[in-house]
Amino acid sequence: MIYLAIKALISGVIIAVASEVARRWPGWGALIVSLPLVSLLAMIWLWRDTRDPLRVADHAEATFWFVLPSLPMFLLVPMLMRSGAPFWVALLAGSVLTIALYGLLVWLGPKLGLRL
Repeated sequence: MIYLAIKALISGVIIAVASEVARRWPGWGALIVSLPLVSLLAMIWLWRDTRDPLRVADHAEATFWFVLPSLPMFLLVPMLMRSGAPFWVALLAGSVLTIALYGLLVWLGPKLGLRL
């Protein structure tokens, strides 16, 4: 239980730091959140918990494929907001697009031989 709390604390601190930095310097905050810190932490925790190189490798590869459908959201949200859409509408539209693209990847990926 303590191990879980430590993992949650470390992960939460990273998110808090990124949001505080972004409040003052949006570009630097974006750099922090664009770093694959969550993925790196997940691989570290997975390795520590399992010591299974194939499981970590599968996780890393699947992460790559799941990052791709999330990227268009980071273009749609600012485009909508700059054209006058309210924040929550833009965020919802970006989220719906991402969910749809995730669904497409989950459906299409195995047909293309991807291990997700």
